[in-house]
Amino acid sequence: MVSKGKPSPRSAVEPLSDVQMDRLRERHDLVDPTRYYPTGVHRPNAAEIAAQNPKATDRLLAGASWVVRNRCKVKAWGLEHVPETGTFITAATHVTQFDVFIPMMALFHMGRRPRYMAKAEMAGWPIIGKWFQLVGMQPVPRRSGKARIIEEESIDILTSGRPLTVWPEGTVSRDPLKWPMTLKPGIGFIALEASRRHGEEIPLHVAVTWGAASINHWWPWPRKNVVMCYDGALDYGDLLEDSDQWGDEPPVAAVNELSRRVRARMEEIMVEIRGEAPPAEGLWDYPTMTRKAR
Repeated sequence: MVSKGKPSPRSAVEPLSDVQMDRLRERHDLVDPTRYYPTGVHRPNAAEIAAQNPKATDRLLAGASWVVRNRCKVKAWGLEHVPETGTFITAATHVTQFDVFIPMMALFHMGRRPRYMAKAEMAGWPIIGKWFQLVGMQPVPRRSGKARIIEEESIDILTSGRPLTVWPEGTVSRDPLKWPMTLKPGIGFIALEASRRHGEEIPLHVAVTWGAASINHWWPWPRKNVVMCYDGALDYGDLLEDSDQWGDEPPVAAVNELSRRVRARMEEIMVEIRGEAPPAEGLWDYPTMTRKAR
């Protein structure tokens, strides 16, 4: 079964301009996430690297980095927020398929090896499907009725000490103007329940990628600007204050509130990157395929 609707064509948005890139450079230290340790001195997590097929990972990383560098001009800020040790969650935007590769590549180049949740169909892609599984892909069978099983697998990853990357929209954004659409509540459930079992708030970082939506993948030249922000940890400690009284699982209200905070932060960052305001009519609601008030 396929996702509802189709992503809007690349003509729906303007490329990220050089003028806007100059504005971002004035406010942030932009680095190249396709190279190792772009922020300078950073200790790689040697145990994590050794445990996740280092040769296969290096080859996939080198190949993906080469392709990205040849198809766009990619920069990032905020990678100093990537923890050197310990578990953490990355919640990434999913405007295009680039939104899968950019944060994954950046975290790998920072010396971390997160597991990541990705649609199960990717495991069956020729050649690279097997590579994805070798380097930490956790297949997600969409519309399988197994959401709780998938959430439990994600929580197990986090409580074992490994970082986890998720794309909480669940599929490429169907917003015609390519803003973050409504999130699935799994991100809120996973972060809250994993934190409760872990005994403390697990760092939750938002990663926003923008600029690839206007790339022609058959003829990408001239190369477009692409920017990723890796934000500092989102504070949700207030939602954990009474976690010892939850019962079997986090309250629905807390799950929805954390999911709302993640999406709101995604939109705030994208406003800065794009240099424009989101639609005043509201956010794109995936279940109804319409806009609704924020």
